[in-house]
Amino acid sequence: MSTTPVSTVADLETPLKFAYWVPNVSGGLVVSTIEQRTGWDFEYNKKLARIAEDSGFEYALSQTRYAASYGADKQHEATAISLALLGATERLKVIAAVHPGMWHPGVLAKWLITADHISGGRMAVNVVSGWLKDEFVNFGLDWLEHDERYVRTEEFISVLRGLLTEKDFSYAGKYYNINDFTLSPAPLDIPGRAHPEIFFGGNSTAAQGAAGNTADWYFSNGRSLEGFEENIAGVLKAAAAGTRTAPVKPRFGINGFVIARETEAEATETLREIIAKAHRPAVEGFAAAVKEAGQSTKDGKGMWSDSTFEDMVQYNDGFRSKLIGTPEQIAERIIDFKKIGVNLLLTGYLHFQEEVAAFGRDVLPLVRELEADLARKNGTELNTDLLPITNLEGARA
Repeated sequence: MSTTPVSTVADLETPLKFAYWVPNVSGGLVVSTIEQRTGWDFEYNKKLARIAEDSGFEYALSQTRYAASYGADKQHEATAISLALLGATERLKVIAAVHPGMWHPGVLAKWLITADHISGGRMAVNVVSGWLKDEFVNFGLDWLEHDERYVRTEEFISVLRGLLTEKDFSYAGKYYNINDFTLSPAPLDIPGRAHPEIFFGGNSTAAQGAAGNTADWYFSNGRSLEGFEENIAGVLKAAAAGTRTAPVKPRFGINGFVIARETEAEATETLREIIAKAHRPAVEGFAAAVKEAGQSTKDGKGMWSDSTFEDMVQYNDGFRSKLIGTPEQIAERIIDFKKIGVNLLLTGYLHFQEEVAAFGRDVLPLVRELEADLARKNGTELNTDLLPITNLEGARA
């Protein structure tokens, strides 16, 4: 066990949750010519979703992309494929990423309620402010500067939550004005939740502030332990400032690209090969496009603001979380993230179907053992009643 100290914000009683990136865009999750036995089509993703829920994953996140970028020239729309995956599974929750400025919060709220009823309460959304300027400009939509996008996003989430939870809801803001509007039916009444979950992504100071004010979940790109601990502190500081509108305190998820191999040397060699075979023009084009996301902020902080070429070969900085090594090493690294306050790990892989199944078989049992041990050492118990149902034989088949 590592010597990472346990933060006062760590939830030791609740088991960590695990999610995977839905590969609904072509090219896999790394911008490299290395072999990736991963498909972007629906049949591949349907099988993957069933493997994931049998392997102990509770969430899947569908990517939102409209224009070709980072070498991905084909994309399935996030909300459509998310609803289809819900129809193909029984327990998995699916998170669809959406952009304010492309969606109106009232339209999204209506869609989300319908999806909530169809899926039995398993639909969620990830509100992403957007970083690819060409998508907005070429659609003829307004492109806002970085911090202003988060002003709009904060309003967007406030309106979304209000329409999900209130009758005769009204809102007067800079970007949205709602007059005495009621959506019927309301979302399903499910114990333990106020409404379908609202995730929110971003690394910048503005993003942390918006998340602290409005989001149920805060997602980050891949980060070091120290870097994400700083993000968590920023979100909690904003949440404690007295302007938070969400009914519960924010929870935290981080992205990580998993390379689990029998030996550390094998895992390290796989990472070396991924980077050695990087599609340099695509990575450099991506780097040029995302400079708006982080480096243009007032304080120079944000997604990709300090990412190297090697980091951006996995386009959400997944290598930086260092989930690379043997199953034992990866499990211990995951527990280190739990110690600083992480509640959910969002994972990506080279070969999704087989590696998601292997993660459930080889890594998750170790994580659960370490979680239980960590809780006991700190005077409490892991609530095993909250563990997801698994069917490892089904996943293996």
